Amino acid sequence: MNTPPKARPFLGFGLGLRKEHYEAILQGQPTVDWFEILTENYLVEGGKPLRYLERIRADYPMVMHGVSLSIGGTDPLDVDYLKQIKVLAERIEPVWLSDHLCWTGVDGLNLHDLLPLPYTEEALDHVVRRIGQVQEFLGRRILLENVSSYVSYADSEMSEGEFLAAAAEAADCLILLDLNNIYVSARNHGFDPDDYLRHIPAERVWQFHLAGHFDRGDLLIDTHDRAVIDEVWALYEAAAVRFGTVSTMIERDDDIPPLEALVEELNRVRRIGGRVMRTVA
Repeated sequence: MNTPPKARPFLGFGLGLRKEHYEAILQGQPTVDWFEILTENYLVEGGKPLRYLERIRADYPMVMHGVSLSIGGTDPLDVDYLKQIKVLAERIEPVWLSDHLCWTGVDGLNLHDLLPLPYTEEALDHVVRRIGQVQEFLGRRILLENVSSYVSYADSEMSEGEFLAAAAEAADCLILLDLNNIYVSARNHGFDPDDYLRHIPAERVWQFHLAGHFDRGDLLIDTHDRAVIDEVWALYEAAAVRFGTVSTMIERDDDIPPLEALVEELNRVRRIGGRVMRTVA
């Protein structure tokens, strides 16, 4: 596509849409600006989830977030999967689509995990080519998210932040910056999360993720099953200062609390983001 990214829309402060909250959302109209859906949960022709989705979509902007693109994989891109994404996007008209900078399997076997890439020039060329194919097929830019990682590759030639930035620039795609994942990987691999942020081109960052993780002491595991910790809040504030007005949301995928508890946590996002955005405006 090779054109500068247009000015990013600002959706405000949102949550991941989970089935546990369908009725509470419809009955209570919570103070949530937008929702992110897990794409794979709605790649069906009908049924209750889609009916709830359409009712909630009538009142809230939405974005789609996938986990099966495997943009870094060596298997051919799954055209049937891309067709399903396109159909769902036409149905709910998301503001944008995202997935992860990772690979998820090989030889048709899905490992159901988001696996990091070796950060080499060869891998970069491969990823950039596949991003171009996906964006051409979908007819729109996608956002790519950094993943949390627990292994690194001896052959890597650059940092993850440098790799993500180079991929976004070369492929002309956008970035979903997961601040919890940066913190988790920084602890696991011993790098400076602020240095990671310095590599990322501000104009390509369209969304932030915040989430919780499990701390084993010697290893952090990205679990999305607890509240955001203070260190990730601090990283969010630093990112908001650096990148400006960016749509921000909280992910919760396990041990899911009542909707009002997540809305209360989201209010902290709103307070920090609002304060920083007023300061840097």
